[in-house]
This record gives sequence, C-alpha cells and structure tokens, in this order.
Amino acid sequence: MTTLHKENSSHGTEPASAWVQRWSHLVTDGGVVLDVACGRGRHACWFHQRNHPVVLVDRSQEAIESIAIPAQARETVVADIENGPWPFAGRQFDAVVVTNYLWRPLMPALLASLAPGGVLIYETFTQGNETVGKPSRPDFLLRPGELLEICRGLRVVAFEDGFEAGPQELQPRFVQRIAAIREPENPPGLPGVLQPHTPVPPRYRLV
Repeated sequence: MTTLHKENSSHGTEPASAWVQRWSHLVTDGGVVLDVACGRGRHACWFHQRNHPVVLVDRSQEAIESIAIPAQARETVVADIENGPWPFAGRQFDAVVVTNYLWRPLMPALLASLAPGGVLIYETFTQGNETVGKPSRPDFLLRPGELLEICRGLRVVAFEDGFEAGPQELQPRFVQRIAAIREPENPPGLPGVLQPHTPVPPRYRLV
C-alpha cells in the first residue's frame, strides 16, 4: 500500500515554499485555495495571511488540528485521498497547491478541481533524488518533464526541472515544479471598446 509521502516528519512547520510564494500572486484576490496533503498547513497559513479562504485536506487529524487558522477562515477535511474517494468531487477552487507529495492516480481529480482561471502550483521530487536521499522510490519521483505532460491542457506560466543544492539546512534534491492556469474559454474583450473580436490577452506577471 502506498502512503502519503512527506519530505520529513516536520513537513508543514517550515516556511512556505519559495515556489508557492513566488506564484501565489496568480491566484485571484480572495480566491479559495485548496491545500492538498497540507501537513501542518504552512501553505494554508501563507494564503490565509493574504486574505484567501483555505480548504485543507490531509489524512492526519493531529496535523490539521495544529494549524493556527481561525475556524471561520478554513474548511478542513481528514481523509485518506489515496485509498478513499476524492472528498471534493464536483467542487472547483481558485488554486490547488501541492508540495512534496505525489500520487499519480489523483492527478485527474486535481486538474478537475481547478475553476476557470484557477492556478495549479505544484512542486515535488523528481528522478535523480534517489542519489542524494529520500524519497527514493519511483512511485514518489516524477519523470523528467512529467508535470508538463500532466498540464498540457493548461496555460503553463512557469516550469522548472532540475537539481537544487538548497540552503544549508536542507538536503540537496532533484525537484520539478510548475505554475499553470486553467484559462477561461472566452477571455474578456477590451472594456468600453466595441471590438468584440479583439480579446485582451491575459497578463500573467512573472514577478
């Protein structure tokens, strides 16, 4: 049986991922953020501090109960998302955030959970990591370019796939990460201008 993979037992107590911090501005103001395999909620806290309602799912009741976000600002679900049903079937969110976690059968549900304009921010380990530490099992390691394949129906704003020595307190790692948007089918036209066939191109800021 495959289990939820966390980078280590302190997952969720460290600062928000630099990748999540960098691309969180793509989430619409006040948009609802789904934090998958949230651990102790480091990313939920990051978005809560920026006035986003957050929805958290993890199989650890203890981890979820430790998250210091007021009850009215969060929705929490304790569920084994690998061996049970996806608890958000039919629901969509303005952002789906996943870090240090990989369960391939869940990928279609994650993509279906993106609302039009919704952002997927994903970061986890990739092949090669077995040479520097854990995780080392292929089940927990992305193949080269795999996130690009998974997100081929989305607008990819940023993608990285390589080796990171990391700051002194972190072990070296091979990592893959993506920020991708489910673009609305009909982008808005120029406001106040009678040119219905001239849409405004979306501007996904890179900083």
